[in-house]
Amino acid sequence: MLKQGGYNPNLMVGDQCYPAFELRNLLQFIQQELGEQVAATVCRQIGVGLTELAACQFVYVWQVEFALEALRLQSGQHDMGARLGASYQVSSLDVLLPYLDQFESIGDCLQFVVKNPQLVGSFTDSLVRVDKNKLWVRWLNTGKTATEKYSFQFQHSICSLLGLARQLTKQHVMISDVFFAELQPCEADQQSLFITDFTGAKVSFNQAYFEWSIELAWLETPITYSFEPTSCQTNIALGPSLIEQVLRQLMLHMPKVPTLQGMAELMHMSDRSLRRKLALAGTSYQKLIDQVRCQQAIKMILADNMHVEQISEILGYSDVSHFRQSFKHWLGYPPGYFLRHNSPATSSLTTIT
Repeated sequence: MLKQGGYNPNLMVGDQCYPAFELRNLLQFIQQELGEQVAATVCRQIGVGLTELAACQFVYVWQVEFALEALRLQSGQHDMGARLGASYQVSSLDVLLPYLDQFESIGDCLQFVVKNPQLVGSFTDSLVRVDKNKLWVRWLNTGKTATEKYSFQFQHSICSLLGLARQLTKQHVMISDVFFAELQPCEADQQSLFITDFTGAKVSFNQAYFEWSIELAWLETPITYSFEPTSCQTNIALGPSLIEQVLRQLMLHMPKVPTLQGMAELMHMSDRSLRRKLALAGTSYQKLIDQVRCQQAIKMILADNMHVEQISEILGYSDVSHFRQSFKHWLGYPPGYFLRHNSPATSSLTTIT
């Protein structure tokens, strides 16, 4: 049976902090690909421009998500996220440079990326496993992001990681496999050409999950990049955001989830104000509840020391069939399928770096 693996829950939503270098690179790419007018419009919509960003270390998650979605929708190209990621330069990663300078190999860098979404920027939960000679990184869509949007972010992540790895090592690092949990898009031969050529991977559509793999040998490749001295500070914004406070209360109260009114009282505001503020941050109270429950369920399933019935009860479900339906709604498949499609060779990332 599956043992506890490298599952990394990610709760970056809405008003939480996100590294500003991501938004700077994104807006510059929009300017280059779609024109200055489009970039200026996006800046107005998110309330920040390139001049202000030059002095920022962190922005909000919703601002980055908004700009990414603007690029996806206005470009109309399935692989534009991949092209965006491939355009990144190590020198632009200001807040990350002091960390990267301490690492010795790609494996060290990847471990840092997986464990520190608040510093590197990540929208997804991930499950890291080792199967034979490959390390696999599976994306788990616990936030129920639309498939097209999720695919865009997935491609962006892969190509940014790979492009930066090549700059850090001065080696032509390759990805082995890229799986898409979506049907092959129209004009697939042309649409998938960029990510195929850039990564060197075997690209497959209509898979169970969004997932990519790399041969373990590549993770031992040493970092040879020459870092310049930097005085960059890496302090994250003071105090927790509203969403962080809500998530903290949900996890403390599990399985007895407070009602919206009860949570509003804990936040010292009306239920109407809480609903409105969460909506402005791009989420809802029920969506946050579902995300926390989903993540708790995944952790317990991977621990492999409880039956589904026990997990269902712990999470507050009176009917195990309701829990199974909820899990299928969260990840697209019931708990049993999720277990069967994880290798017994699963291990945490720390064991192979």
